[in-house]
Parts: sequence; structure tokens; C-alpha cells
Amino acid sequence: MLHQPSAIAMGHLLHLHNTSSDKMSLHHQEPWDTNTSAVTTSDLFLDETVNPWDIILCVTGTVMACENAIVIAILFYTPSLRSPMFILIGSLALADLLAGVGLIMNFIVIYVFNNELATLSSAGLLLAAFSASVFSLLAITVDRYLSLYNALTYHTERTLTFTYVLIILLWALCICIGLLPIMGWNCVRDQSSCSVLRPVTKNNAAVLAVSFLLVFALMMQLYLQICRIAFRHAQQIAVQHQFMATSQASSTRKGVSTLSLILGTFALCWIPFAVYSLIADSSYPMIYTYSLVLPAACNSVINPIIYAFRNPDIQKSLWLACCGCLPHRFLSGQRTSSDV
Repeated sequence: MLHQPSAIAMGHLLHLHNTSSDKMSLHHQEPWDTNTSAVTTSDLFLDETVNPWDIILCVTGTVMACENAIVIAILFYTPSLRSPMFILIGSLALADLLAGVGLIMNFIVIYVFNNELATLSSAGLLLAAFSASVFSLLAITVDRYLSLYNALTYHTERTLTFTYVLIILLWALCICIGLLPIMGWNCVRDQSSCSVLRPVTKNNAAVLAVSFLLVFALMMQLYLQICRIAFRHAQQIAVQHQFMATSQASSTRKGVSTLSLILGTFALCWIPFAVYSLIADSSYPMIYTYSLVLPAACNSVINPIIYAFRNPDIQKSLWLACCGCLPHRFLSGQRTSSDV
């Protein structure tokens, strides 16, 4: 999606400044012309300097893919991790895994397979993956809210079938979003309509940015409700069991801190880029786009730490898989099944 001018396109610009006649035939070719044999893969590597930002994003994508592959493997090979909560965490991990693969693919497309189909496919994969990541975060937030709001009926209403149907609908929507560039919603033929994320048009980028901001607003509202419910439960328990007031207050503060970490991380990573997508276009310096896309991508690096590796059940499975043993802290203590 962060497609830099190719060697051919740069050559076209040089032609406008009266380059030598022996290169004119190459410079007049369309950037997406896949029938020409004038430029080879080796020419691209020789003529085009690799952008350090592209390397950083590719490395970030590799870390994302490895982290989330571990989460998916743990969930897949641990039969006890089949509750709706862990299914949603698995959806988030799959989305972030595909986002990492998309960043790696984007790097390969820019510097190796520089053609229209590859560019649109890479853009579609990134759109679908990051959309699925955001919607999975929203689904986890809704699940947490329902587990507190309907605590008595939660386990009977939130069945595995309901969760699987929700996941299927979520991914179907995100796949449709990912198909938009290939179906013609792109700026390949009209560079003036490009957004900061080529080949996505500015209008499409604005719609996606506004949708994201609405999702964030909904998440914030739900987390505020979660905090309110948690404090109310803490007060009720404190009234009934005075000797538990201190420990319960400490647990509540810890929960609120965790929610603040989740919401704050999500906002810091995504909101600057969403706002920038609304006000900027392809004429803005690419350094701005790179510097805002990187934190958004890093959110998918942080997600496994917040939602998976901090979970005691997943930690237990990870310890058993790595060394076949369990630390003492896993052998004692109780916790609720809603911990994430």
C-alpha cells in the first residue's frame, strides 16, 4: 500500500527533463505494463534504492507474523482454550498474522513484482487484515461488556455457535473491504485521486478513517460502561464483606488500569493515522505517512501481549509447550473466566 515510485515511473520523470534518446522508449511505457521486457528484477534492485522505512515495516510485519502464529498455535493445540473469549482472541491473532504477511508482501511487491495486480492484491490483503484486526478488537470489547452486564446469563447466551457465526460475518465483511481495490476502487488510472495510501483513493480512505473513528468511539463508550459496572460490583461486595473491601478495591483498580492500557494503546497507535488520512492526500511527503503507519502497524505487535500473553490460561499452555513445567503461581489462586 505504501507504494513508492518504481524505477520505470522515475525514468518517466527523467524523460520530461530531456534524458538521452536511447531511454525514451522505456520512459514512455505505462507503469503497469507487464508485457515489456525492458526492465528486469535485477534492474529494479540496481536502479531503485531500498527505502529504510520499507525495511522497518517489513521487519515489523515479520515480528507480527511470528508473534501471532505462536498465539494461533497455542489456541489450536490446547483443547481447553475453546471458549468464546479465546475464539475472539484467535480471530484477532489471525487478523494480525495476515497483516504481518501483508507488510512482507508489500515489500516484495514494491521491489520485486512491481505490477498492477500484485499492488492491488497487496493493498487488498492489508485492508482486509487491519479491518479484521480492528473489528476483532471491537468484538472482544463487546464480549467483555456482556460478560459483566449479563453475568448470570452470559454463559448460556454466548454459545460457541453464536461466536462462530459472529466471526464468519466479521471476516466476510473484511474480505469484501479487501476486495475493493481489485474491483476497481483504486487510483491506478487516476493518480490525482490517490490518498496517502496508494492505490486507495482519497474518498475511500476517508470512509475507512471515519468508520474507524466510529468504532473507536463505540469501544470507548463500552469500556466506560465496563468501568462503571466494575466499580458498582466492587461497592456491592465491599458492603456485604467489609473485610474484602481492600483487596476488592485493589483488584478493581488493577482492572481499570488494564482497560486504560488497552484503550490508550489503541488510540495512540491508530487515531493519528486515521485523522491524517482524512486531511492529507498523495501530494503530502511520504515521510509523514510512514511515520504514522508504523505505530498503527505496531498495534498488531502489541495486541498479542495485551490480549494473549497476559492471559493466565495461555501463559500456562505456553509454559507447558516450551518446557513441560509450570511455575508455582499457576498451581494456586483463582480467577474469573472473563480475564483477558
